[in-house]
Amino acid sequence: MELAYYSDYAVRLVNSEEPTRGKDSLTSVEAVRELFGANQSAARRATDADVTRFRSVRARLRAVFEAADEGDETRAVDLLNALLLEFPVSPQISGHDHRDDDGRPLWHMHLADHPSNATAGYAAIAAMGLAFHLTEYGVDRLGLCEAAPCRNAYLDTSTNRSRRYCSDRCATRANVAAYRARKRLEADRSANRGRAADSTQRATASGER
Repeated sequence: MELAYYSDYAVRLVNSEEPTRGKDSLTSVEAVRELFGANQSAARRATDADVTRFRSVRARLRAVFEAADEGDETRAVDLLNALLLEFPVSPQISGHDHRDDDGRPLWHMHLADHPSNATAGYAAIAAMGLAFHLTEYGVDRLGLCEAAPCRNAYLDTSTNRSRRYCSDRCATRANVAAYRARKRLEADRSANRGRAADSTQRATASGER
């Protein structure tokens, strides 16, 4: 599996809640299982008790993104290290389910979790994936969307570290809002210049009388 696949576990979980909008999709065991994506064998381990446990891990992962977004690298790393210690994984070489055209295994690194419950398994993979991304690309590549009121998490993989939004939709909304703000400012400035010109004309006319 690729590095991005593991780190996406963290993003999916964090974005299951939108605090500023008061929205939370993590309300049932079915919602928990959906977060596992194609990993259905792990998803089947989930029970109703995992809903509360997943929410707790989600809050801790969001705290990592918030610290990174605020530029507090040390705090972000400390928070992530705490998760790694609590939810360990074992790296293994795998290839039994991926074959080339000749039927030979396509060997790749796989993170094997040994969980006591579904939450522990998911948290282990999410934390390790996020740790790989952080050490490979830098803490500043962990971001929170700047398009208010959205504060969804995202991973910046752009070549010039330019990403600021979680999606194209949010980027478009932010650009439209910025354009409208500029237009309002231009209109206000034009109106102020007009009022200033009128005042000058009235003052001149009064002085001539």
